[in-house]
Amino acid sequence: MRLIKRLSEYGDFILKEDPACRTKFEALFMYPIVRALVYHRIANYFYRKKHTTLARFFSQRARRKTGIEIHPGATIGKNLFIDHAMAVVIGETAIVGDNCHFYHNVTLGGTGNEKEHQRHPIVGDSVIIGTGATVLGPIKIGDRAKIGAGAVVLSDVPSDCTAVGMPAKIIRHH
Repeated sequence: MRLIKRLSEYGDFILKEDPACRTKFEALFMYPIVRALVYHRIANYFYRKKHTTLARFFSQRARRKTGIEIHPGATIGKNLFIDHAMAVVIGETAIVGDNCHFYHNVTLGGTGNEKEHQRHPIVGDSVIIGTGATVLGPIKIGDRAKIGAGAVVLSDVPSDCTAVGMPAKIIRHH
């Protein structure tokens, strides 16, 4: 029963986020992000239980079916919406908060230089990340921040700020 309630709430969230979505049925059965997140929840369960082969099986299946690659170890909050969901990569130690909105071709990755456990970004609640943005390393993106399309973010972005460019710079506090 909890799963049905959660899916219904997620369908409502998609309807609110995407003006092109007309019905909850369309949101839940036609949007690849829903399948990707269901697969991720299963993969994450097996990852936490140290069944890494099963975890990888489900995450790779999601990638093949949806074009969205979420590492089984990533922590994904409630109501992640990926608009035009293709070519999205979320790394192993990434943490994504609640009610975030990503567009296609977004990467939350590592730089390859990290030695500590947290190698990927931590994204706060209600963050918007634009098309083609790349967010790299153990950095923090604050609540309600906005990352512009094509930005390459290599350092922290405070809450309620907008960052754009390569490398990204803060252009606005909202």
